[in-house]
Amino acid sequence: MLTAFGAGAVTLMMLCYAFEQRGAIFTLLFALACFAASAYGWLAGTWPFGFVELAWGFVALWRWNARRTNA
Repeated sequence: MLTAFGAGAVTLMMLCYAFEQRGAIFTLLFALACFAASAYGWLAGTWPFGFVELAWGFVALWRWNARRTNA
């Protein structure tokens, strides 16, 4: 179950990243997928992966907010 959750989170990250130019919603979804991948990393015991994905999630939230306010 944990592996399927992690694979789903990373797949969602990839898809949202690919469609990010189509709208700010994909940036927000990318951030949420990063947080899910971070949770997977912590649950799987790979804290460096969990930490990096957490950082990516906050960067994506910052980018989403910037896109939303500039629109």
